[in-house]
Amino acid sequence: MNVVETIVVFAVIPLAIYGLAGLLTLRRRSGGAPRHRSGQAWEYPAMWWSANPEGAGHRHAGIENAAPEGAPTAAGGARGNW
Repeated sequence: MNVVETIVVFAVIPLAIYGLAGLLTLRRRSGGAPRHRSGQAWEYPAMWWSANPEGAGHRHAGIENAAPEGAPTAAGGARGNW
């Protein structure tokens, strides 16, 4: 390989690939949903996400006394107790 081929393979081709990727990320996307911009009024009702909206706020029966006093549980936590 001569110097010109080396420069093309190791410099020009990678720069062209990075340039193409950069242009694809900077292009304007048309046809998408309108986006909320800071400073705009929020015109939608407040909504809290819940994985199970039907069961939100309901506790399972018997959860308070699931294990006897002093028995280890499989709860885990920030202390690393398992």
